[in-house]
Amino acid sequence: MRERNVDERPVSESGGGISARPMLAADREGFVHRHGLWSEAKYAAAGQMRRVVDELGIDMVRFSFVDQHGILRGKTIARGGLAAALRSGVTAPSSLLLKDTSGQSVFSVFSAETGVGVGGFSGAGDIVLVPDPTTFRVLPWAPGTAWILCDLHFPDGSPVPFCTRTILRNELTTLASRGYDMTVGAELEFHVFRAEDAALGTEHVGAPGRPGAPSLAAPTTRGSQLLLEEGLDRMQPLVDALYRGLTLLDLPLRSIELEFGPSQFEITMEAGSAAEIADAIVLCRTAVRRIAAGLGYHATFMSRPQGAEGASTGWHLHQSLTERATGRGAFVPDAPGTTLSLLGSAYLGGLLAHAGAAAAFTTPTVNGYKRYQPNSLAPDRIAWGIDNKGAMVRAVGGVGDPATRLENRSGEPAANPYLYIASQLISGVDGIDRGLIPPAPTTDPYRTDAPSLPASLGAAIDAFEADAVFRAALGDVVVDWYATIKRAEFARYLRHVSDWEQREYFEIF
Repeated sequence: MRERNVDERPVSESGGGISARPMLAADREGFVHRHGLWSEAKYAAAGQMRRVVDELGIDMVRFSFVDQHGILRGKTIARGGLAAALRSGVTAPSSLLLKDTSGQSVFSVFSAETGVGVGGFSGAGDIVLVPDPTTFRVLPWAPGTAWILCDLHFPDGSPVPFCTRTILRNELTTLASRGYDMTVGAELEFHVFRAEDAALGTEHVGAPGRPGAPSLAAPTTRGSQLLLEEGLDRMQPLVDALYRGLTLLDLPLRSIELEFGPSQFEITMEAGSAAEIADAIVLCRTAVRRIAAGLGYHATFMSRPQGAEGASTGWHLHQSLTERATGRGAFVPDAPGTTLSLLGSAYLGGLLAHAGAAAAFTTPTVNGYKRYQPNSLAPDRIAWGIDNKGAMVRAVGGVGDPATRLENRSGEPAANPYLYIASQLISGVDGIDRGLIPPAPTTDPYRTDAPSLPASLGAAIDAFEADAVFRAALGDVVVDWYATIKRAEFARYLRHVSDWEQREYFEIF
């Protein structure tokens, strides 16, 4: 039986084909219009989208949302159902928002009392994926297929509090009301392995099962030669494909680089508005993985995969605030000899004060904490330095430098971009509100007496739950929801008997 949209009409009963004319007032019916969910810009973008669909002969459009883990999920809508899906959204089970990374629900979804803390989740009832036409892209690796990013609403039109895209936009709206915008730039590291064409077998099935076909077979670069030009030349077919694919997607690609570790690469993006860069990162990670797979490689944003122990991958997040009234960089100092303005220093103080709690968002996987090691170009302490890449926060710039900014180097590339960026805003704005003064910058980040970053996901969740500023910003419902999911994930890890334990103890005891 075909699924019905929230207007209780089959998706196919929308009138058939996609018109090439702009979106007119007569089109403004259904769930989106009834609840006032689109701006004029989105209606205009929807009209342009329909023209592109006709001109390029698009057959299918993926309606996707970003879950709590930063993973894209959604449905593919055929051409005949696109008009209805634009008007009324697409439904999906609400239980998708209650799962850990293995796909297991950690709440009682079929009980009247789910334990979620908010209604709308009992019985795994539907939520509505409301498309944002401004995000429409044609996918270069899937012929005749396009993609659109969605926000999450309940069937009564109210926003789902666990929509991470909305969480970030709420923080940015609050920031705008204070007279500032946020600019971010992203450096995303990842590993690329050669993949063998192994069939998907029973040993790959489960929750989550073993890494499945294609399985990792071999490294792609030797490592230990940072930015070696000839090393990148050996991967030129992949580099060319990544360039073509990412530029066709209109992503703000700045560079493709060979990193220090074996099989390790980095993509950097031009700085832009926080909301737009967060969307770009979501699509970029998917694009890298799909483009690599098309050439027989497996790309992973897991921070420290087996076979890459020598160099973990990170996500370095550059950030600054801009005065809305003047366009001036709010972190740019006036006093000679200083690196940051007073406001920038207070923001930095907030990043340091809440680093333990923010780690739940910057480093949301068990694996990511194995990256926090001394003398590794990854931080292990809560400290900052002036142009020091061993510190958790690196300050860059000075008087007259419009690019003055802070770079948080503690994040992992698997992080949900909306939650990662939101954690920085929540922390930094609290620093501004309290006028925090950061300690002196470190010149020896791995020997400083600064407090350590959380040693595990469990420790980060403890700090997150106890942080009153995060609770005030996000609300108890969101904090408890996220903490419950991540605690379940960490508990599964603690119950697992690792290969290390087996090697260490099996014979000697």
